[in-house]
Formats: sequence, structure tokens, C-alpha cells
Amino acid sequence: MTIPRQRGLTEQAATAAVDQACRMLRLPTIRSQFPELVATAEREQMSYLGFLAELLLAECDDRARRRSERRIKAAGFPRDKSLRKFDFDANPNIDAAMIHTLAKCEWIKKSLPLCLIGDSGTGKSHLLIALGTEAAMAGYRVKYVLATKLVNELVEAADEKQLTKTIARYGRVDLLCIDELGYMELDRRGAELLFQVLTEREEKNSVAIASNESFSKAHMFRRTCARQRRNFTGSGGASDTA
Repeated sequence: MTIPRQRGLTEQAATAAVDQACRMLRLPTIRSQFPELVATAEREQMSYLGFLAELLLAECDDRARRRSERRIKAAGFPRDKSLRKFDFDANPNIDAAMIHTLAKCEWIKKSLPLCLIGDSGTGKSHLLIALGTEAAMAGYRVKYVLATKLVNELVEAADEKQLTKTIARYGRVDLLCIDELGYMELDRRGAELLFQVLTEREEKNSVAIASNESFSKAHMFRRTCARQRRNFTGSGGASDTA
């Protein structure tokens, strides 16, 4: 299908042609914002080039926003949590500067693990979800899961001879967020299956874990734990390693 082209279009015909072209080219943002952007361009006396740039940037920005929303939805976070809403004053043992450094996602780029460890009510889950959300917004594929749910899924997969496929699926995401590890004791089989997932991701993709148990004896986390009094947050770039 082609759009008839002719010179001297009326304003109404030109608007209709733009609308039809945006539909064909799948440019929903330009289509919806075109009247407003035209009014702004006329008011600010933009050049043709400047007006074209505004149109394309509006479409690009909106597409980036929609991609972020899809990644956040695909991560499976149970609720919306952000760093902006985290009360650092109520959690003085948590280093705000370190958390905001982690939000830049350099540790994910380097495939490093992250441990958020502390007592109940110290904001571990909030920070885990918030940092996972930042990663999704930065373009990383993220998956959130409760430790018990992950272990149950692995046990079922093993029983159905689908373990390799399940481990590979969890291995493909850039960041795997495992929450509430340590709140329920795992049996030997469950622990071994969980360790297989962690081993699959080691030095390939990042894993972030929120737990009320210390990982100081686990060799894959030993070099990445930074302690702060009773609670600590750690990443591969942290100082004061345990």
C-alpha cells in the first residue's frame, strides 16, 4: 500500500497523510504527539531539521520507555520498589553511597555477584527489587524469584527430566535476583540443585541474593562481601571484603 503524494496539500490532508504514514511505519508516538509537536515547532520557529529531530527523538524515547517497562514486567517483581523510596535514615547501617554505586550496574557488566545480608526488616528485599529494576531500566534482562520457589521448580524439573532446560533458562538472564534465601532450611537435594544454578551463572552472569544468613563460608561469595556491623551489602567492587 502506498500513500498518494501531491504538492499543495491542505492542512487537513497533510495531517491525515502523516497519521496514515505513522500507522504504516509503526510510529505510534509521533502519531499521537504530532499535533503538539507541530504547535511547539511553530511557536519556537524550529528549522525543518530541528523539527525532524524532535519527532524522531520523541519516538526513540518512548520506545526506550516501553522496552524498560517490558523488561521490568518480565522480571516478575512482586511489587514496585525504587531507591528513591528507600528510607536510608531508618537504616543507618546501609551505605547509601555504595547502593547508588551499585545502581550504575557496573557489577552486572562484569558478571559479579551481589549479596544483601541482614536481619528481617532491614530493607533487603526492597533494595534487591530496586537494584533489579535499575538493571532492567539499564537494558539488562532480569529475573526475580523467591529461593523456595526456585528450589521447588528445580525439584519438579529434575523429577520431570527437565532440569538442564530449567537451569539453562535461569542461566540466560543477565541478572538473577534470589530473595529470602535462608528463611527456610533447604534439604540436601534442594541445596544441591540451587548450587547448580549458581554454578551455571558463576563468572558468566550476575546473581543478587537477599538473605538473613552469612555467605562468609561460601567460596564463590567470599571475595565479594563487604560487612557493615550486623548487616552488609557486598559486590565484587566493594572494599572491606570478608
